[in-house]
Amino acid sequence: MLSLARWCASHGWPVHPLAPGKKTPAANCTRCREAGHDHRTCTCRSQGRWCHGFHAATLDMHRIQQWWSPRSHMGVGVACGQADLIIIDIDAHASLPPDRNRLLPGIDIARGIDVSAMTTGFHTLAVLAALRGQANPADDTTTLRVRTPSGGMHVWYRNTDGRRWQCSSGSSKTRALAWQVDVRADGGYIIAPGTVTDAGIYTPIGTTRTPAPLPSWLAQELQRTHHLPAAHVPAPRPVPGRARQAVAAARHGSDPVVATLASVLAEVADCASGTEGTGFSEKLNRAAYTLGGLVAGGHLAQSDAQDALMQTARHVRPGQERRSEAIIRSGMTAGARRPLHPGSRP
Repeated sequence: MLSLARWCASHGWPVHPLAPGKKTPAANCTRCREAGHDHRTCTCRSQGRWCHGFHAATLDMHRIQQWWSPRSHMGVGVACGQADLIIIDIDAHASLPPDRNRLLPGIDIARGIDVSAMTTGFHTLAVLAALRGQANPADDTTTLRVRTPSGGMHVWYRNTDGRRWQCSSGSSKTRALAWQVDVRADGGYIIAPGTVTDAGIYTPIGTTRTPAPLPSWLAQELQRTHHLPAAHVPAPRPVPGRARQAVAAARHGSDPVVATLASVLAEVADCASGTEGTGFSEKLNRAAYTLGGLVAGGHLAQSDAQDALMQTARHVRPGQERRSEAIIRSGMTAGARRPLHPGSRP
């Protein structure tokens, strides 16, 4: 399991321990089990504990070593939102289908059509794909697929457009892609392929070991079935993985510097919530100005700053690289005139 956790982290998928033999996260410490305890103000993560499941997920190889080396029996969970993953979780537990209106939410199934054979998630997902004239995700050999001990399947996809897709249960009456088809995304976790539980092993299918981009037709179906946050509730946008790596590569970086970088880049990343009216140009210019000041102050390398800004801009506004480059160049040039030191304002 230590090797598996390292493998996942090497792909940019933050990991957290699962209870031995179980599908659930490893238990919190005693203090974190108290009623009313809030994970958002908890200090356990900063102290190297795994409390609160996927909220504690990490890419830190040193921490992974500390967690799994003496406890190789713990399974591996992957935090989907932090990893920009969308997992289609297909259930194979055959049971009588519910009311036909809940088989494919939002799609009317005529009374004359016999739905009695739609007893698993494999059936409902196959019908949804056929209705849209698309290939069934369960048969998608271009992406990582994992057979579960119960006979179900996890189909892994990569989020490429910055939207924060929400989790759902296939039995939900308010948000569901299809009956017996769950969605694991922001706010959830998935069991890593190769994890062993008391029920069996989560076994990769075929030879593909990396997630393909989420198909556009599935993105449309997820949007149709309410898998995005309400428009009036802003969702936090994580800084893209490559930008995080560029930040970490800052030659003279320190905690205050990293905090400043994370703050300004997150503001830019948040513009992915819409194509207009988000203040993208202004926020990117402000971020470039700040990073230009950090470069001038000797806290950050010029190339690292430009890379972090460009990766974030490309994540938010793909296809607008020339415009983003001009904004970054102008902002950094202006910021370089006023060296910035952590704790001061540009």
